[in-house]
Amino acid sequence: MLKITEYGPVIRFDLARTLAGRGRYYTNAYLLDTIMIDTGCAHTSPELQAALSGKPLTQIVNTHTHEDHIGANAALQNKYRDLEIRAHPEALKILEDPARMQPLHLYRQLFWGWPQPSQGKSLAEGAWVESERFRLQVIFTPGHSHDHICVYEPEYGWMFSGDLFVGGKDRALRQGCDIWGVIASLKKIASLPTGYLFPGSARVRQNPAQDLASKIAYLEELGDKVIDLHQRGYSIREITRRICGGPMFVEVISLGHFSRRHLVCSFLN
Repeated sequence: MLKITEYGPVIRFDLARTLAGRGRYYTNAYLLDTIMIDTGCAHTSPELQAALSGKPLTQIVNTHTHEDHIGANAALQNKYRDLEIRAHPEALKILEDPARMQPLHLYRQLFWGWPQPSQGKSLAEGAWVESERFRLQVIFTPGHSHDHICVYEPEYGWMFSGDLFVGGKDRALRQGCDIWGVIASLKKIASLPTGYLFPGSARVRQNPAQDLASKIAYLEELGDKVIDLHQRGYSIREITRRICGGPMFVEVISLGHFSRRHLVCSFLN
């Protein structure tokens, strides 16, 4: 399933595999002039290719290498001559061999599918990705993953934030995420003047300063509570129940890959 929304020159693609007549677990990709920012999942690759038909494409920037953001890389690289894929230096080995470097849990195979190998080039902190009309600056923002970047168009104040920012109040965390890294990276992008925040799996925010500040404050307060309870001798299980409430559906469907416990343990790390 694919939906297209335009924010001036920014084209947003909402992408999800259709199951039982509905799109399940949407992810977002963006087209800015001839630059594609992420490419969705493997299951939606044919729809994205069709939507891009007739549009020039010179570069793909991957905010990180999770399978719901690199799924159409290979197909687009095969389709567009001289198309460059750019990503964090540590992302390149995953792009080259995603099946071996990033095995997928069953739920990830179901909702997003296996990406095919693609060839990328590294992006340094502060580097620029340019089209004829726009310039995007690379900002390293680890936490959600070790290879996560955001890209920022300073003239227009557009921040493409990948999965660094997701709205709501987190009660669970993906295994391998670093919650203190997320907080530090959120503070990093919050320091920049931003008119529009274009996330990788949430609604677009206009003038997002308050959204970012609220998210940072919520996570820091949650972390303080976790640490306080830990210092008072509460067990991980007890802290999880007190801080994060009862079991969540995402824990069941992901077989614990997303869990309240991972969130608590990450705060304690």
